Amino acid sequence: MAKSNGLNFNLPSVDDLFSTEEERAEAQLEKVVNLSPSEISDFPNHPFKVRMDAAMQEMTESVKQYGVLVPALVRPKRSGGYEMVAGHRRKKAADLAGLAEIPCIVRQLTDDEATIIMVDSNLQREQILPSEKAFAYKMKLDAMKRQAGRPPKENGATVLPHFSGKKSREILAEQSGESHEQIRKYIRLTHLIPEILELVDNSVLKDPDMLQIALRPAVELSYLRKEEQADLFAIMDEMDCTPSHAQAIKMRQMSEAKTGEERLAKDALVSIMKEEKPNQKEQFKIPKEKISRFFAPGTPTQKIEDTIVKALELYRKRQRSLER
Repeated sequence: MAKSNGLNFNLPSVDDLFSTEEERAEAQLEKVVNLSPSEISDFPNHPFKVRMDAAMQEMTESVKQYGVLVPALVRPKRSGGYEMVAGHRRKKAADLAGLAEIPCIVRQLTDDEATIIMVDSNLQREQILPSEKAFAYKMKLDAMKRQAGRPPKENGATVLPHFSGKKSREILAEQSGESHEQIRKYIRLTHLIPEILELVDNSVLKDPDMLQIALRPAVELSYLRKEEQADLFAIMDEMDCTPSHAQAIKMRQMSEAKTGEERLAKDALVSIMKEEKPNQKEQFKIPKEKISRFFAPGTPTQKIEDTIVKALELYRKRQRSLER
């Protein structure tokens, strides 16, 4: 039996044998090519929704008339075909417009490089939903931490090279124009069940047939166990209302007081939801145009309210004196 001599030969590939150095260098260059939309798969776990709204209809009409003017950015896949990095909405508009091909920049990118570019390119959009920001910020933060050579951690403490000792989350906040705390709040939303997260999105979309919940109470609810969130969603749906910030804080505190397999009881959630909220107290509104002539321009709202109350008190005294 022949013995191995222990030598390890790194043999060149067939492509290297039959191509010049210039040809190999050219293959690595960035280029614009026309690709069929069917050749391009979506970015894995793409956090930004491609909505069939008025903006998409407008884009589709533009693509029908002028074509795709700005090339999409794709990267080649090892298994063949391409993966979309930036241009999901352009691809959808081209598909709706019936285009057979769209112009694409083909670029060699690592997973983390592609993730950061994907997030940054989509954050330029005019309307971004809270759920989109939540998962996009989380994906980018994790990618930034991996680039720094350390595993992702919840506290965002990884320090990236070339940034003067700044932490990943601080850099992300600077790049996105959001505060460090606001980034933390958005990322907390990724712990919400989809049904409640959809209600947070509706605080932006303003669908009148759907409940909505603001960011601050939603962040507090993200600390509830998934089963508690599901119970709460069913209660909100039945009562046709959502918890205030103060109520959400109370739910979180009661949930965190539970240990082991214990969970917040439905009765406790219902009891909290039945508490009167400041914004649910009955209010009487007077159209501004009906009273503006009685006040100087720029009069503070509180002063107007106080004056009206005093006038009503005087009116009531006068009425009582006439009744005697």
